[in-house]
Parts: sequence; structure tokens; C-alpha cells
Amino acid sequence: MEGEGQSVEATTDGTGRWSAAVTAAGEYTVTLDEATLPAGETLRDPGSNPRTVTVDLGGTTGALFPLGEPAAGAGGPTSEAPTTDDGGAAVPPDGQGGDEADVAPESAAAERAGTSGRAVQLVASGLIFGLLLALASVGLSLLYGTTGLSNFAHGEQVTLGALLAYFFVQVQGLSLPLAGALAVLGGMVSGYLQDRGIWGPLRRRGVGLVQQIIVTIGLSLSLQYTFNLLAGGGVLRIVTSSPGIVRVGPVRLTEQSAVSVAIAVLVLLGIGYFLTGTRTGRATRAVADNAALAAASGIAVDRIVRLVWTLGAGLAALGGVLLALYLNATRWNMGTALLLLMFAAVTLGGLGTAFGALVGSLVIGLVVELSTLVIPSDMRYAAALLILILVLLLRPQGILGRAERIG
Repeated sequence: MEGEGQSVEATTDGTGRWSAAVTAAGEYTVTLDEATLPAGETLRDPGSNPRTVTVDLGGTTGALFPLGEPAAGAGGPTSEAPTTDDGGAAVPPDGQGGDEADVAPESAAAERAGTSGRAVQLVASGLIFGLLLALASVGLSLLYGTTGLSNFAHGEQVTLGALLAYFFVQVQGLSLPLAGALAVLGGMVSGYLQDRGIWGPLRRRGVGLVQQIIVTIGLSLSLQYTFNLLAGGGVLRIVTSSPGIVRVGPVRLTEQSAVSVAIAVLVLLGIGYFLTGTRTGRATRAVADNAALAAASGIAVDRIVRLVWTLGAGLAALGGVLLALYLNATRWNMGTALLLLMFAAVTLGGLGTAFGALVGSLVIGLVVELSTLVIPSDMRYAAALLILILVLLLRPQGILGRAERIG
């Protein structure tokens, strides 16, 4: 594969799948070495080799070379065009019948194996995406549980983490682990300052939740366009080098994704221990269950809420860093694009419960990735929101939520 000053070679695996990583967007010419095809195999359309594809950073572009007997009309501009019979069906120029889609039995078996392998890969990708989404969603769920506030500016905390990591790595030249730690610290400071300067005073003044939600929307818009002004509108990459590939059975992961999964699992386990095994964590759950009763029992509700703001923003920043590494790109509106998925995750799992946010995020991640088997990838987020609607019609309180009496 050649283009944008790069030349990359790739070899197919046992199912006929291949991949090649590039570091610049643009047009690339993909050429299949027909001498390496298995004995007896030919390209169904020799005229499509080589072919040109357009690649965007952070995405995946397919270049398929179907095998089988060359179809009538294939072979490029010199091929004779097919004619039609009276019924309008395509007929090969030589007048002989036949199905243009016929392939050798080996090719059909390889295609079935490729579909199965793709499904396994998508399940793995869905679990990874769900775990990373959970990091960003847990803080949103805890914040709703302790204050009742739906924070529409939470997505910008995700963006902040990713942009800070980009700044520390690409501008300051720091190592990725140090840059990630500083990005999380920056997110925590942001959450603390927000509660101290905005949300704490609003709570003390008795401002209603609806008015506070409107403030979060205004804050979200302000932060979005501040990020756009400072970072520009293009795609940014925290790490520009091509990542190494790790194979776990039929699943292929980048080294960055594997490390991100390990970090996400450890952090989520730490959150679980914090909420169930520490005094402060139990106080947080008590405030989420009943703030008035928690205050009457001697718990400093304001301190717990400020802690939730701080930790929630830090978790969102960590989620932003890991998601930017997983997607291999970040933008000024990255968190905004993920905000609806975060809301879907916390609502699906059960509003106000951290463990519900984890379960909901895993479900959303699997639906987002597996839906691409049957619908275009551009619609995969819509499939996740459709699942949310269906689940809430059947179980309004969410998967781990508790039913509440109304009236």
C-alpha cells in the first residue's frame, strides 16, 4: 500500500483478513500481489487491482479483493459490457448463463470464516469500548445520584483529558504515562474548581435543578468553542507512531488498546472497592440514596458532593485519554459526540448507580460494535439509542435501578 509518502506491506491471516496502519490521511493505492494467491485462486475482478482508497485518521477503510472465477464484464475498461435479455436480467456477452457471484468452495468457506472472525473481533472491540466508556460514565452517574443533576458539560471533561494529554505529549514532549497522569490531575482540578466556583454557590442559593441543567448546557457550549479556538477543528493524535499489534487468539488489538483495557479494569475495580469497602465510599452511597437522611446522620453532604465532582471529572479525563488512544484520534468536540452514549449507559444501567453505569456501558459498547454487522457503521450510535428506548419501555428503572412509586 503506497501513498502520502508511505509504503506499507501486510500479509493476510488464515481467514483472508489483513490490516495496515498509516500515520497520515489521504489517498492510498492498494496492490494485491497475485503471485501470492493460493493455488487455483484468481481475482474475481482483476481490473480492481490495484485500487485507490481514501483513508481518514481514527477510522478504518476497507479494501476487498474477492476471489473466484472472473465475472463477466470484469477486468477494467477493455472488458465487454454485459447485455440484457428481454426480461432485463444481465447476461454474459457470450450468451452463456451463470451466476456472476459464484466463487470456489474454498473462497466461500473463507468468507464464512471471515464473518465469524469479524464477529469475534467486534465483540472484543465492543467490550473494550464499553469499559472505556464506563470510566467516563461512572462520574456522570454518581453526580446524578448525589445531586440529581444531569450534567450536559460532562462530555467536555472527556475532551479536556484527551486535549491535555495531546498537549503534554506533542507540545511539551512528556512521556505518555506522565502526560496521562497530568491530564487526569487537570480533570480533577477542573471538577473541584467547578463545584467550588459554580455548583456549590448555586446549591446554597437554592437554585432549582432545571436552572442548573440550563447552566450545564451553557457551560458545555462555552467549553466546546474554547477548545475549538485553542486546539483547532482538525483531528489530533496523542501518539503519531504506528502502534504494535497484539494477538489474543482470533482477536487483534493494538498495544495501546491492551494497556488501556488493563488500566480501565484496575480503575473500575478500585472504584468498586472505594464505594463498598471504604467509609467515604459508603457515605457517598448514603448521600446518593437519601441526602437528607445522610445529613441527619452526621455525613457532611457538601464535602461528599465536592468529592464526587472532583473524582467524576478525573475519571472522565482518564476516559478521554484512553478513548483518544483507542480511537487513535481526538477532536475539540470528542466528548460531545460521546455524551449521548454516556447518558444512554447510565440510564440503561440505572440512574445514580455506579455499577449500573458499568453494566450499561458494556451493553452500549457491544451494541455499537455488533450493529455494524447488519447496518452501516455511520448508524451504530443510533442503534445503541434504539436499544435504550426498547429497554426503558420494558424496564423504566434500568437494568440495576430500583422501581419507584410515583404519586
